[in-house]
Amino acid sequence: MMERRHDRQFVRTFFTSPTAVEGEDNSAKMLEGAATLRGLQAPDVWVPDNEDATAPSMRDEGAENIVEVVSEHGADFPGEIHPRVVWHRDSPATRYQGLQQMLTITDPEGGAAEHIDGFVIPEVGDIDDWKKADEAITWVETENGLDEGSLTMSVIVESGAAELAMGDLREEMGKPSNNLERLFLLVDGEVDYTKDMRAMTPTGELPAWPELRHNTSRGASAAGCIAVDGPYDDIRDVEGYRERMTENRAKGMNGIWSLTPGQVEEANTAPLPPKTGSWLLDLGSREVELEDAGDAQVYDGDRLSLVETPDGYHLTVGSEELELDEDELREELLDRTAYIPSLDDVVDSMEEFEAAKEAGKGAIAMTRAATLRLDGVEIDIEADRMWDEATYQAAMTPIALFQDVYEHRPDQHEELIERYSEDVVDRATAVGN
Repeated sequence: MMERRHDRQFVRTFFTSPTAVEGEDNSAKMLEGAATLRGLQAPDVWVPDNEDATAPSMRDEGAENIVEVVSEHGADFPGEIHPRVVWHRDSPATRYQGLQQMLTITDPEGGAAEHIDGFVIPEVGDIDDWKKADEAITWVETENGLDEGSLTMSVIVESGAAELAMGDLREEMGKPSNNLERLFLLVDGEVDYTKDMRAMTPTGELPAWPELRHNTSRGASAAGCIAVDGPYDDIRDVEGYRERMTENRAKGMNGIWSLTPGQVEEANTAPLPPKTGSWLLDLGSREVELEDAGDAQVYDGDRLSLVETPDGYHLTVGSEELELDEDELREELLDRTAYIPSLDDVVDSMEEFEAAKEAGKGAIAMTRAATLRLDGVEIDIEADRMWDEATYQAAMTPIALFQDVYEHRPDQHEELIERYSEDVVDRATAVGN
């Protein structure tokens, strides 16, 4: 993974707001509401959306609204501000409109430019089109007296050409003929990508596009950018949104588009390590979280039964029945259980490894143990995990994310301390440094 090129190493939330609402006395009301979000409801990146979220007839007014709202509220907004302008790989006229929108938004007389961190460019095509967008932003910087490279560029990957272009970034970045080092976010746009690919499903719903999400995460890692998933438009399906984010994090994609303040709060929280650790039990068709009873981890459902017999134990999981002695049962349960560590657990392990490394040890074994209570039958399990430098560095990812959030989002400090405790937060910000 290349070193990230910008202050933010992680972006959890990409929140879009219409820039002008037609038929309202105050067309900027959605922008004004977003600009006053704070804490966990405020995104890491706020995107005043002067493209798809705003009617074409309202976009000139939308650009003016961005100037007015950002000039008034930008200094106090806790995240970064990246307006989305119009652009299209096949339309010079649309690209020209995008250039004019960027010039308007960053006009120094408007007072918004000092609070604008960059622009989001939609509908990009091959790498030459990315260079056109980069050059347009360079013109904007020159015309409005901004330092060259001061505005970042984020692109929405919503075509096959854009997906392939991510493979060219490592070679193209840093050439004297472009400023592609300004690239910040690579954002998936699954709706237009589906249209571009001419894909169909029986129900008409969007394909999941796991390949696109993987390719975007890989492209971002190779180019020192940050990957963000596209919008999850069923805003009432909170569980589905969480599942999508869990899948994404396994691909290295820790950010996601958010359409409402409620989704922002979910997406801001989801990548953070949990407050408390928990044990999972594999029941074949699904995993369940065991109840922490203090002295044991308890399962009382009907998908598993455990009975002690004169010769050992009879274990039933779904349709599978096993006769096991105590050692065999312990091995079976070890295979069926997993532990999700809390932030405190991760910090404990990292501190222990740091101390061992300081003492000259290259690897140590760490033990995780629990008492399981299944159908009233108790059995102790214990497993060792070998920690070496590679394990330590892998464990650093959630800690690095936490530290990045803590550094850049002081408006969330109080909520983080309430979630974890002041002691855990202090240790988590210190470990690994």
